[in-house]
Amino acid sequence: MAKIRVGFGYDVHQLVEGRKLWLGGISIENPKGLLGHSDADVLIHAICDALLGAANLRDIGYHFPDTATEYKNVDSKILLRRTTDLLHEAGWHIGNIDATICAEYPKLNPHIEKMKETLASLMEIEVSEVSLKATTTEKLGFTGREEGISTYAVALIEK
Repeated sequence: MAKIRVGFGYDVHQLVEGRKLWLGGISIENPKGLLGHSDADVLIHAICDALLGAANLRDIGYHFPDTATEYKNVDSKILLRRTTDLLHEAGWHIGNIDATICAEYPKLNPHIEKMKETLASLMEIEVSEVSLKATTTEKLGFTGREEGISTYAVALIEK
């Protein structure tokens, strides 16, 4: 009998001028990017936390601390690839990912398919196993004021 687990991840980063916007492993044209120790890809970070949590392997900050110089400005695709490796080493296979990006701007629907392809490749799963949605907060809160972007992610893993 297969063993399955579910994990939940959440991340948020502030939008600032002078940074590229990276979401789901792709660069998106925008006047502001996300501030963080790495490239601040909130989607990848939330997915990493969901995967690590499902496998009971702590969290992204434990494995890739923002105090470590080797992760300064690191491409978050590397973090997701290493997270996938950690799961495989522990005997887990990724079943599927479901994530929601909360951003008032830019409009993300034109980028969803490319993000899904990129993420699926990094996690070694089919594109059909990655569900991404984009929503706004109807101008409410820090997201609505375009001060930042947040992401929620759920992961199913199996052994």
